[in-house]
Amino acid sequence: MSLEAHIRELETRHQRLEEQIDELLAHPSVDDLEIKKLKLEKLHLKEEIERLRKQVDAA
Repeated sequence: MSLEAHIRELETRHQRLEEQIDELLAHPSVDDLEIKKLKLEKLHLKEEIERLRKQVDAA
């Protein structure tokens, strides 16, 4: 898998997490711990995407 394809895959996962978080926040019985876990995972994905983009730009 090329680096660009891997970045696109991570961006898709990031978007899905965002949608999942929005969906959970729309319900009155929100599990704050689950939201926090998903947001942390989303942040890690964003950091990985940025790191990989820097590699692509440097190449």
